[in-house]
Amino acid sequence: MKKIQGGVCAPLGFKASGVHCGIRKNKTKEDLALIVSDVTCSAAAVYTTNKVKGAPIAVTKKNLENGRARAVICNSGNANTCNADGVEKAERMCALTSEYMGIPASDVIVASTGVIGQILPIEPIEGGMQALADGLSVEGAGKAARAIMTTDTVAKEFAAEDVIGGKIVRVGAMAKGSGMIHPNMATLLCFVTTDAAVSPEMLDKALHAAVADTLNMVSIDGDTSTNDMLTVMASGLSGMKEIDGEGEDYEKFLALLTAVLTDVSRAIAKDGEGATRLLECKVTGAPDVATAKKIAKSVVCSSLLKAAISAADANWGRVLCAIGYTDAQFDIDKIDVDLSSEEGSIAVCRNGSGVEFDEDKAKKILTPDEVTVNVNCNIGSAAATAWGCDLTCDYVKINADYRT
Repeated sequence: MKKIQGGVCAPLGFKASGVHCGIRKNKTKEDLALIVSDVTCSAAAVYTTNKVKGAPIAVTKKNLENGRARAVICNSGNANTCNADGVEKAERMCALTSEYMGIPASDVIVASTGVIGQILPIEPIEGGMQALADGLSVEGAGKAARAIMTTDTVAKEFAAEDVIGGKIVRVGAMAKGSGMIHPNMATLLCFVTTDAAVSPEMLDKALHAAVADTLNMVSIDGDTSTNDMLTVMASGLSGMKEIDGEGEDYEKFLALLTAVLTDVSRAIAKDGEGATRLLECKVTGAPDVATAKKIAKSVVCSSLLKAAISAADANWGRVLCAIGYTDAQFDIDKIDVDLSSEEGSIAVCRNGSGVEFDEDKAKKILTPDEVTVNVNCNIGSAAATAWGCDLTCDYVKINADYRT
């Protein structure tokens, strides 16, 4: 397995485009993205668990009932949520894609992101479709990735490849997300492409398995968005034999998909609104995976710990506090905690109690932009990793001024 360039256009058969159509006032920002496959793909998706759901989710769910899709269209700047005409607008976006791409509207995945509760103007999208269609190319992944950004500070694109079934198979992804992110799937917008040949049923199985260990282990602020979805389209153009059941090829594809979504997860956490540090929690020695995941999530979700990390303060008691209110059964008196980064590692807790450590060394370890809290439960062999970020004053500023 190796990482490659190209984002969603790295797999065979995909083109992408991004333009500024006028939803956003800032004309320098793309606000409409399109991904199109040369062939009809197997497709699968996961969606937000928020009871308030954006209209595009309802339309996409209906379109993916047959497990097939060929295109993704997504706008930023407006979430198309809590609007009486939301479904009508989302269906219109599918119809426009059908008109300009010559594909069935039912084969279109539609998504929106941005401010909730404001009417989505369809006229800018209608006016931007020709330029969006004309811009489609295998080099268009970057523009598409920028077009779905909201408060993100960087575009998030990833791709990797491996040999599966004797063929080179690629997986590409683009994602957006900096706020309203909490492990309750999907926690963001993410669009994945692959040239693997996978049946819709096995693609859905692989997606849910990969998400459980990646995007469902990310938290920025404890808020779950209304529009979140993650979709995957598989063109099959790698030439491999179709994966229609479990086995070696399925496991290798799952590992490739998980690797790309791990990169997405880390990037989302690192680019949290106002964040200066990626906060990673690695749990080992847990009695079972479910417990390991709960502990890891509890640590990265702690507002007190996140605030301490922003100051590079080794306030390890906040780690123990977060572990202590985890809804799981384990012996807190066996817990060990170490803090680590590229600057080294330091022990701060053994057997549930503090140990003497050099505060200056600890501060140096917590200063880089990626830091890890290592938790060893010392009662089993299960492990899990979760990702979050520090909490700064800028988070409040960004969200206080979001609509302006």
